[in-house]
Amino acid sequence: MSEQEQPTPKHDAPVIPLEVRTNGPVAPGDKKSGIKLVAPARADERAGEITFVNLPRERSSRLDVLVLNPPSPDGDLFLRDIARVGRRTRDGIIWPQTALAQIGAVVKEAGYSVEVIDAIGLMMDWKSFEKYMWEKKPRYMIIHATAPTLTNDMRTTFVGKAVGTVSMAIGTHVTPMSRETLEAYPTLDIVVRGEPEMTILDVIQTIDRMAEQQQATDHVPVGNTELTAPWRKLPFPDASYLTTRGRFLGVPPQLIATALRETKGIAFRDTHGEVQINPDRPFIENLDSLPIPLHDQLPWRKYKVPIVGGPYTFVLTSRGCPAGCRYCIKHVTYQASVRHRSPDHVLKEMYMLKEMGMHHIHFEADLFTVKKEFVHDLCNAIIKDGIKLRWSCNSRVDFVDDAQLRLMRQAGCFMIAWGLESGSETVLKRARKGTTVKRIEESISASNRAGIMNWGYFIVGLPGETEDTIQQTISLSKRLPLDIALFHIATPYPGTPFYYEAVENGWIQMNQWEDYDMYSHTVLNYPHLSSKQLEYWAKRAAREWSLRPGPLKTFIKAAAKPDTLGQLWQIGVNHLKWMGGSFKLAGNSGQ
Repeated sequence: MSEQEQPTPKHDAPVIPLEVRTNGPVAPGDKKSGIKLVAPARADERAGEITFVNLPRERSSRLDVLVLNPPSPDGDLFLRDIARVGRRTRDGIIWPQTALAQIGAVVKEAGYSVEVIDAIGLMMDWKSFEKYMWEKKPRYMIIHATAPTLTNDMRTTFVGKAVGTVSMAIGTHVTPMSRETLEAYPTLDIVVRGEPEMTILDVIQTIDRMAEQQQATDHVPVGNTELTAPWRKLPFPDASYLTTRGRFLGVPPQLIATALRETKGIAFRDTHGEVQINPDRPFIENLDSLPIPLHDQLPWRKYKVPIVGGPYTFVLTSRGCPAGCRYCIKHVTYQASVRHRSPDHVLKEMYMLKEMGMHHIHFEADLFTVKKEFVHDLCNAIIKDGIKLRWSCNSRVDFVDDAQLRLMRQAGCFMIAWGLESGSETVLKRARKGTTVKRIEESISASNRAGIMNWGYFIVGLPGETEDTIQQTISLSKRLPLDIALFHIATPYPGTPFYYEAVENGWIQMNQWEDYDMYSHTVLNYPHLSSKQLEYWAKRAAREWSLRPGPLKTFIKAAAKPDTLGQLWQIGVNHLKWMGGSFKLAGNSGQ
């Protein structure tokens, strides 16, 4: 019997016959009168709003959607966030996967079954992950992929292909490197570029509609029946049966290619197998239209950060930043236009987290203090409602003032993470940081006076850096009232102006994307500052700042809290190992 003559298998994949246009989400099976049924339309046709779909259908035995933070390559902790970059952690931090929980909430509210798996937070190894995939057989899988773990992350698509999963990759690496990623990893089906929520929902709806129209199936037998027919006498078939007649479980690639021809915000393979990059999708105008993330599906009790301890999580307040820093990944993600949630919507999420048992949150934003009116309204709303949650945020030194900092402290802010970068005016200007060393000193001092702890992030190796300017950065870090300071080596991430400058000048030295793990080394190699020199100076800066009475006092004070003692000890050990392993943390010898 030829392939064309094979009987059509029974179709039990989800069917989406009609779309429901309403002012809000529609629950599966909702039979309210007066709802207008219209022909299916893609989500991007209504700017700024997400289209939810009524799904009055019999459920498949398969999970509809898996949203995944992939397992670690080697068991170490890796930091991933879809609006940031990825790196191995030396400071004991585990980042909450709130962005993935946000995607899960959008998909779930559209009526699909969904699970959000943070394999890093769960310490899930590859054996456990593969077992999970064969049990659940998700129809769609969304994976967060980063440069330092790229091949490892793509391994999930290999497993997904075996169980019939349509895989989508998201993140700040695959967005600017869409073509290169799809060409290098044939088991990956789709790259979702930029802001992911509406695009992911659109992809799922579009493929499901096409599958229903073509009466496709997600239960196509693997292989060819001729290979196992009773009359076959040979112990092994010849290779032609396997290479030309085999069929995969899942949605056929040609169906995906046909369905997604006009879907905005993606890269995929067309019907000829060539990579096609479609136009970008407009940003979501109203962030309040997004449902509250599925925090309860995350291992939130395992999330931790220095000084804070755990548990804690992220709460999104805005997307976008107007600053022009040439090295910043915001050029790839939410760019210059700023969109805020309303204070009431943020408070709703805070109350839900409080009821779950959360005590600390970090307000996640490209720049939390970008709009004074928002900070003022949110802080006053928190004070008025009396919700007792300690919170931290990020900021730039040129987007705060004394009165604002005092109000933030009154509303529960206990720590601010500052992007300080350099102590050199020359380096700051060339990086288009938009601030000065004097302003850095004024704002950090003001925050300290307000009773807020300060976490300073510095970058070693931005364009124009010399050994003299690095020493200026070390000097600045030591005279600022900082409670924590971290020194990273500058990394030219694809899609940023810094990356294009580095490529043009031949500053990048790498063999594979995994070399972008800035924990252990750097891909930068200037004529006057080699990669080895940059690594030396980053470690020296950390050592000079850390091994002083002030920072040691901070750790000792925080260690008095039982929930942070073990964590702080491990952070200290890991940090000293990174600095060279030849230094001892106070108390290590029992003295």
